[in-house]
Amino acid sequence: MSVKKKPLVVVTRKLPDSIETRMRELFDARLNLDDTPMAPQQIAEASRSADVLVPTVTDTIGEEMLKHPDCKLRMIANFGNGVDNIDVTAAHARGITVTNTPKVLTEDTADMTMALILAVPRRLIEGATILPEGKNWPGWSPTWMLGHRIGGKRLGIIGMGRIGQAVARRARAFGLQIHYHNRRPVAPVIAEELGATYWESLDQMLARMDIISVNCPHTPATYHLLSARRLKLIRKEAYIVNTARGGVIDEDTLVKLLEAGDVGGAGLDVYEHEPAVNPKLVRLAKAGKVTLLPHMGSATIEGRVEMGEKVIINIRTFLDNHKPPDRVLPSML
Repeated sequence: MSVKKKPLVVVTRKLPDSIETRMRELFDARLNLDDTPMAPQQIAEASRSADVLVPTVTDTIGEEMLKHPDCKLRMIANFGNGVDNIDVTAAHARGITVTNTPKVLTEDTADMTMALILAVPRRLIEGATILPEGKNWPGWSPTWMLGHRIGGKRLGIIGMGRIGQAVARRARAFGLQIHYHNRRPVAPVIAEELGATYWESLDQMLARMDIISVNCPHTPATYHLLSARRLKLIRKEAYIVNTARGGVIDEDTLVKLLEAGDVGGAGLDVYEHEPAVNPKLVRLAKAGKVTLLPHMGSATIEGRVEMGEKVIINIRTFLDNHKPPDRVLPSML
């Protein structure tokens, strides 16, 4: 009696042990146990032998690879919500199914966004280094290490999807006034729940906010959405928080504004040229002007396991000749 051959699934990075174990049980899974990022050539080679590729947001799956005559992929099951790392149009044209892992990281990312919204005005990271680094602390003083209260301030959210709304719920509990810019207004019941004010004009919103939170996806339309011109509209005392994608902000201009004191401060978890970080941003962080995190907004054990479970469900559904629950089409981008 012949045994049905398991599909070859290539995973580009190390995933939680429970997910890798389940993949080995279900598929002919080729894992990346030491978590060394695969080079583009290695990913291209995998595409010529695998049935399913499981990349992450740091892996570029481009048109050239997907259109190669030897590409054997039937599916790309992205370990991540954003798919800006994949040429979805080229994949669709080749008949390759693309999936992602939505609705998993909303709460984790919103938590980290709220943490930065608190940390930047209150100088939390700057203060947290004083005692561990042995800096001179003269004791409590009425005028030392003063930050700014966030209660009563206006928060402008760019992108009012699931994460933006989750940020708004948290921020409202801290007494912030909620404003937002989106392609279209949210449903009236949501706007009422959040007490949210909609701005059709991003320019007008930016000029009036105390804190700006970037929570939109990275697409061709949102690349440098916060352009040099728009960044200069932001009030001198305002703060910018970005837990979305670095490319949404013109980082060079942001650095110049921070250096000149023309922006109150920034909290960044993502960078335009990751994993490289602008040395000027690092210097600004050492000077207490910005708070920098190493892209850890979604980094929870629970979140990573749930992402892996979604990847497995998508693959199994596809291999059973059904439509995967998290299929991504070009028309959705």
